[in-house]
Amino acid sequence: MGIPKVAIVGRPNVGKSSLLNWMSGKLISVVDPAAGVTRDRVTWVMHELDRYFELVDTGGIGIVDSDDLSEDIERHIQMGLDDCDVLLFVVDAKAGITPLDREVAERLRRVQKPVLMVVNKCDSTRMDSEAQNFLQLANLPQVITSVKGNRNRTELIRTVVAQLPAAQENESNDGAELLVQPELKLAIVGRRNVGKSTFINQLAETERVIVSEIAGTTRDSIDIRFDVDGRTFVAIDTPGVRKRKSIANSIEFYGLVRARRSIRRADIVLMFFDATQTISKVDKQLVEEISKHYRPCIFVVNKWDLGQKERMTIEAWTEYLTRTFASMRHVPIAVLTARDGRNIRQLVNLTQVISKQAHQRMSTGKLNRVLKAAVENNPPPQRKNRRPKIYYGTQVATTPPTIVIKCNEPALLEESWKRYLLGYLREATPFQEVPIRLILRSRDDDAAGVRIEDLELRDHAASNALDISVISRNE
Repeated sequence: MGIPKVAIVGRPNVGKSSLLNWMSGKLISVVDPAAGVTRDRVTWVMHELDRYFELVDTGGIGIVDSDDLSEDIERHIQMGLDDCDVLLFVVDAKAGITPLDREVAERLRRVQKPVLMVVNKCDSTRMDSEAQNFLQLANLPQVITSVKGNRNRTELIRTVVAQLPAAQENESNDGAELLVQPELKLAIVGRRNVGKSTFINQLAETERVIVSEIAGTTRDSIDIRFDVDGRTFVAIDTPGVRKRKSIANSIEFYGLVRARRSIRRADIVLMFFDATQTISKVDKQLVEEISKHYRPCIFVVNKWDLGQKERMTIEAWTEYLTRTFASMRHVPIAVLTARDGRNIRQLVNLTQVISKQAHQRMSTGKLNRVLKAAVENNPPPQRKNRRPKIYYGTQVATTPPTIVIKCNEPALLEESWKRYLLGYLREATPFQEVPIRLILRSRDDDAAGVRIEDLELRDHAASNALDISVISRNE
């Protein structure tokens, strides 16, 4: 895309991630007092003062990573420097000049690009005089800021825009395209080290996130845009999750929170498993979260090449997943090897099929014929000497497909029969591989005489709004 990039650089713990979150007005990068939290490049598209530009948060220069990922972090920092058009050199007014600041300044002298010094953490005007000291590092244009005190955000953005190269002819179109909602948002979730970042890099066709054998490498939720057949998608790479009792610090805790938030905002969730590992408690917790929010899902068994070496078969994994997640029998299963790109295109195509199912609508007439057949095939058993009666149903929403059923008393319907009804509906409706939200409502006087037979031939396609309003009143 032809929009300028603005890289945020500096030594660890000067507030680079806080600055990105503050400028964007969104909680994008993980912020923590610990040094070296940011590892991957985290980006956000801005539209300010009639210009589009992309903010890029990078890892701290000079960090000695606790997981021995320093070389990987350094490589991504260099990629950020190489790709950017403007650099924001962030320093910490409270800490003053440090040897690492001098190292960063020396490195930036070799970069033939505009550099703007951001003197951060000037929480009061009394600290503004400290900013002059940083001119020892380099004689650069300065902006004094405080994320905590919300100082000079507008001035910073105005100065950044002034440093941008002249707008290209296609900048507005490219920038607007980046801000357009994608057709599908795919959340990539799973426990640590199942290959999520490798899969993301294959989709992006570049090294977008760090890949390592070390579990827990990814710490931010990173949105990656990619195109397939002219359609735009966003893949959300989430931090790997581990057991709650094993969460060692706040960084991992917020990783868990972000994984859950990614599930909620996704159109489809790709739940990753390792073909060589058994299903864990963490896997079950994530699947429960997916189920709770009625998100369309695909079970993805990764590292299939290694699974085949251990004589694993698709049939065995299918039976294993079905047995473990009995309530998610409808979820389709895909196998792939992210490392070499095997079956990735087929998986993306499958997400579009699932999305189409989730957006389907079913006419009231057809739905009630299915309900009638389900009741005739297996009538709900009596309870408390009372026979449950189903009157009619209608679909009131999509994504997830939501069906409201009117009955004489919902409490009379046993859980086993409701599971039967849900399974019957799944087989007889277009919603075979997506979650169905079933809502049971008791009748009122207005609906007392309405039965399935009365609505059997009615076509709901042209009168959906009317039926929704009727159900709203009946509630």
